[in-house]
Amino acid sequence: MNKNNVTLIGMPGAGKSTVGVVLAKVLGYDFIDSDLLIQKEEGLLLWQIIEAQGHEGFARVEERVNSNIQVSHAVIATGGSAVYSDAAMRHLREISTVVYLKADYPTIANRLGDLTKRGVTFRPGQSLRELYDERVPLYERYAHLTIELRDSNVRNVVHSIEKALLENS
Repeated sequence: MNKNNVTLIGMPGAGKSTVGVVLAKVLGYDFIDSDLLIQKEEGLLLWQIIEAQGHEGFARVEERVNSNIQVSHAVIATGGSAVYSDAAMRHLREISTVVYLKADYPTIANRLGDLTKRGVTFRPGQSLRELYDERVPLYERYAHLTIELRDSNVRNVVHSIEKALLENS
């Protein structure tokens, strides 16, 4: 595992960006939010990209951006759909330790508001539960480490990640 970068994956609402900012401060790393990189490169908000290009078009943009991330000493928070791209995830696994922030379904359902304005990609008619069940095996496949979010306290989650990184270095 590459100790120079940490990539956070997980469902929307799992806290990847929130945890990522704090983890970056604790480690003395830069913080990269791949959703913000996508928005910057495209000049549109995520939901606008999805609306304009459809889910497949968004997936191509997301794969391109995530596959081209070249950083050192950074915490990278990905969008929840990053795991749909094997190429992007192989790249992220090569340049970083991939950490899955695993939240149970009730926690995710409770935290999420309007999914369309969040830029969450899901098929027409697909429920959040179906999306969750579809993505969990992908998160598990690509993760080097899994952190169970039994406790929503950011400090505790960051401590758990730090401990896991040390144990697996």
